[in-house]
Amino acid sequence: MTKVDDAPCGETGGAAHFPERWPRSFGRRKGRTLSLRQSALLVEGLQNRSIDVSQPLDALALKRLFPDSVQDIWLEIGFGGGEHLVWQVANNPRVGVIGAEPYLNGVVSAMDALVTRELTERVRVYADDVLALLRGLPPECLSRAFMLFPDPWPKKRHRERRLFSAHLLDKLAPLLRPGAEFRFASDIDDYAEAAIEAARSHPAFDIARVFTTDNRDTMPDWPVTRYEEKARKQGRGATFLVLHRAI
Repeated sequence: MTKVDDAPCGETGGAAHFPERWPRSFGRRKGRTLSLRQSALLVEGLQNRSIDVSQPLDALALKRLFPDSVQDIWLEIGFGGGEHLVWQVANNPRVGVIGAEPYLNGVVSAMDALVTRELTERVRVYADDVLALLRGLPPECLSRAFMLFPDPWPKKRHRERRLFSAHLLDKLAPLLRPGAEFRFASDIDDYAEAAIEAARSHPAFDIARVFTTDNRDTMPDWPVTRYEEKARKQGRGATFLVLHRAI
């Protein structure tokens, strides 16, 4: 696994203020060797569809990254191959989506689908550690966020590497508008339980819904991803959690 070391916070300007040091996040950066076409997609995506937070963005600068038709900005943390991200963009024409995914092969898959369906204009990609992205976004800029089936780090000695935590909620909360949704899903029971406990204990969030695979059809705007389908085939159900940013 590639390890992304601590990233020190700089001056935040219009962005939310965070502590001076960040915890490490862990995850793969590359998988199979990319073909020439895939490499071209990656280059195009990172050159023209990426979001630069080397200097923190204010609300106006963020809005300018999207077409005038965009009324709300959503964030997907760890979009994998991009099928959920692409579905949301296709089905929400007035929404712009920021997708954070350090796994470059996943970025390529998402870009391929977005280009094929001519949806790239309403997407910005951050192909690096999401914690650095959160540092650079302006307050209350997001009306929805997603984290679906993140790396479970099942071994006990690796549990501290799990991204969903009170620390992440601390960083995400100032970026969500009051009443905004944060959706989480996991097919690992103890991860789901820990997420629910962290959310229940956090003053900035209210738990709106908790449901499982058996009744997930009550959320028609929550499409099945390849990770969820893989879990089903392996006999595992999933837990779905909907949080609201406290008003």
